Amino acid sequence: MTARPDPNEEIIRLAAACRFDPDRWSLAAWDWGEGDLAAHPGPRQWQRDINRQIRDHLADPARRFTPLRIAVASGHGIGKSAEMGMLSNWAMSCWADCRIVITANTRPQMQTKTAPEVGLWFRRAVTAHWFDMQAQSIRCRDPKRGDSWRLDFVTWSEHNTEAFAGLHNQGRIILLLFDEASAIADKVWEVAEGALTDEETVIIWVAFGNPTRNGGRFRECFRKFRHRWQTRHIDSRSVEGTNRVYLQSIVDDAGGEDSDVARYRVRGEFPSQSPMQFIAEADVEAARARHLRPEQYGFAPRIIGVDPAWTGADAVEIVLRQGLMVKSLLSLPRNDNDVEVAGLIARLEDDEGADAVFVDAGYGTGIVSAGRTMGRNWRLVWFAGKPVDPGYLNKRAEMWGTVKRWLKDGGALDPDDRTLSADLIGPETVPRLDGKIQLESKADMKARGIPSPNRADALALTFAEPVVKRGPGQAGNLKRLMDERYDPHAGL
Repeated sequence: MTARPDPNEEIIRLAAACRFDPDRWSLAAWDWGEGDLAAHPGPRQWQRDINRQIRDHLADPARRFTPLRIAVASGHGIGKSAEMGMLSNWAMSCWADCRIVITANTRPQMQTKTAPEVGLWFRRAVTAHWFDMQAQSIRCRDPKRGDSWRLDFVTWSEHNTEAFAGLHNQGRIILLLFDEASAIADKVWEVAEGALTDEETVIIWVAFGNPTRNGGRFRECFRKFRHRWQTRHIDSRSVEGTNRVYLQSIVDDAGGEDSDVARYRVRGEFPSQSPMQFIAEADVEAARARHLRPEQYGFAPRIIGVDPAWTGADAVEIVLRQGLMVKSLLSLPRNDNDVEVAGLIARLEDDEGADAVFVDAGYGTGIVSAGRTMGRNWRLVWFAGKPVDPGYLNKRAEMWGTVKRWLKDGGALDPDDRTLSADLIGPETVPRLDGKIQLESKADMKARGIPSPNRADALALTFAEPVVKRGPGQAGNLKRLMDERYDPHAGL
């Protein structure tokens, strides 16, 4: 009597053949065109493109163990959760002792959408019987390997990042998937970066999201860190199986292709300005593209702004503005030695021939006191102080309002100074019943994962008071002209 073949043998051979090829696995592991996949002849084209990126990366032994980072910004309804399910099943089926962590922006998102959708693709796969699928994890059924061969659904928390800090799997494979990545705090990204350091390990990190915010680490995958990430924008209307008529109605009702709603809900592009954002990214990008000639700003007073470090993670930022030109003079780690910092500012003041120096009073009182012992006439500026314009809640909001007008009136930014550009688009406004303009605090920005905008605050300080350009042999001086209108070409 001939022994009946083990049905697992064929699946095992397939999994071994697909170890470096998630594209081939995605075609073979599901019954496309049958059952609840009757309307789907195969994975969508963009999903296959991602799978092939991973395949090509793994096919090259020279870069196989270099972490692969992929960021996908898209409109709604393209099948992100399905791709996470297929990728996860490939890694769990084709790699022994695989470790996967999937996180989403909120617990409801994870529990009601991401985890159920990923679990559905596991139940559909030819290897469904290999795994034990629970609400918070998927594990190998082998009781001896359930802890080492597993997928965990983890809700992110910037105050509880142990799940990411402990993500190690040396000599095997790590797959990290972010869902709705725009809303995941910067701290989680940072911890994940530091955790994925195992040698001789396949490390794949894919971040999916609707690009609802033009700040934060997901945004920077496409900008500041684009040299480390393979990025992709996907218009929902270009994807098979989406409701193109409905998607076009979103575009039309929002006011056209260039509206922010159309950009992030349909086109997969980051908004030019989020609803509460104070300074629009479009204004910052326009300022980065401007090139000034010296005669366009050389006649204006030279003003230094100093924003001392707020916490240990922040930097002391010192900038110089002359009319429509601004440049960073110095950025250094927090330094509690006020005399040393004052000495640095004094040197910069002399080197630049500055007409005035403004220092944030919050952490700068000791610095200004030390400066006065050196004969310096620096001015303390209280961010919480009373503004001249009653439309603003405080002095900080008023100064940022002037920065906003300065950008629109022709202010130019160094295109290589990405820190200043990111700082300027970071703060959001706080709704108030009295209608006054209030910027969110640095503490609130950090709570939502946005770095403190120290360099932009230093720029704002250069607009604290009107300044007159000193004549030959004269010390820098201030002149209060609060009754005069702002003139961007004369400093204030």
